Amino acid sequence: MHDVGVFLLGGLAMGDLIAGLFFLRYWIVTQDRFFLYFAAAFAIQMVCRMLLIGTTANSESEPLVYVFRLLSYGVILAGIFDKNRAKIAKALSGPP
Repeated sequence: MHDVGVFLLGGLAMGDLIAGLFFLRYWIVTQDRFFLYFAAAFAIQMVCRMLLIGTTANSESEPLVYVFRLLSYGVILAGIFDKNRAKIAKALSGPP
């Protein structure tokens, strides 16, 4: 990979780390699991980018990259579902 590509992946990994730390801080303050899900998703994205930097298979088209991204987006969707679980259960139970 070119030096510019490695530099950009490092910048993206740093951005993912910073975003994850912000969400972790919000979770510590509010104890809302929603923020913990987002912190975990950004941590997974950071690990994915670090693996892209450190391995010889440093291509965005690698299946491993898609697995990490799918896992990260799944964690975000789980957080959204968890946050709205009571509203969904209430809506499925029928009219009041």
